[in-house]
Amino acid sequence: MKFPENFNLKPTNVLKLAGLAIVVIAVLAVAIKFITYSVSPLVSSLSGGTNMVSQKMYDSYEGASEMAYNSDSDGLSVRNVDSTIAPTYNNTPGDDAEEYEVKNYNATIETRDLTETCQKILDLKSREDVIFENASKYEKSCNYTFKVKTINVKEIVDTIRNLYPKELNENIFTIKNVINDYTSEVEILEKKLASIESTLNNAVKAYDEITDVATRTQDANALAKIIDSKIQIIEKLTQEKINITTNLDRLARSKAEQLDRLEYTYFNVYIQENKFVDGENLKDSWKQAVKDFVYDTNKVIQDISINLVLVVLIILQYIVYFFIALFVAKYVWKFAKFVWKK
Repeated sequence: MKFPENFNLKPTNVLKLAGLAIVVIAVLAVAIKFITYSVSPLVSSLSGGTNMVSQKMYDSYEGASEMAYNSDSDGLSVRNVDSTIAPTYNNTPGDDAEEYEVKNYNATIETRDLTETCQKILDLKSREDVIFENASKYEKSCNYTFKVKTINVKEIVDTIRNLYPKELNENIFTIKNVINDYTSEVEILEKKLASIESTLNNAVKAYDEITDVATRTQDANALAKIIDSKIQIIEKLTQEKINITTNLDRLARSKAEQLDRLEYTYFNVYIQENKFVDGENLKDSWKQAVKDFVYDTNKVIQDISINLVLVVLIILQYIVYFFIALFVAKYVWKFAKFVWKK
């Protein structure tokens, strides 16, 4: 068949070409479908291996996260730290800011004998001028929060210095603005409370007078409305009075806590074990090394056995597809020649 010489654009030839194109497209679609289906097992096997590695990495990350969490738990709680954090530095009016000056210390100590060092700090608890607020002991660290009478601070600081702290920070600030804010808020609430009490007394007195008038006129409906309105206004004003009293009590406690800081100095002492040779860490590192060795060895064995067989099977699968495609192409070509000759 001389295809170029016999080529023409007769309607029958156009229909033949269109039919042939449809057949070719259908064959290509089937071939692509087979190839996609055959690639899926290989992709799945590779992704499965990746998932194994990812799982291992995730486990390591999870362990590291847990260690980080435990490390955080060795530190101070938010509640304990918050009581000694300095407020935002704003301009303080007047010349008496130093009269409201407070001080706190934060110490970090590294030691090779955790038990002995922690005990030296814990021994301070027996002193009358030292009040412990938090004492926590962990496997490789301990943490203490306590306050000391301001006049005896130097002695406690010297005790901590004798333990050769890695860090010893002193923080000095004034709480005059805080005290002034509490005082102002208390004054406002007290005035509001006095106003509510006055309004309540006047309302009760006015309702009593109206009740007397309604009673004398024997107007039952008016009397019922007056009593109902009186109850509502009394309940509302009484609830506001309770709320203000509660806020005043809260402010009084908070102000007392702040004033208490003028008489005491707060200490946060964190002690961590830091040995030159840590048997536990060495033991854990050996355990992890053995786990890694077992995992890597298992991965190599899988690659040279099961995964290798899978690769061979996939190659055979492609070979079979190739011969099938070749067989189909042969008869498609014969069919095309047959159609073209007609």
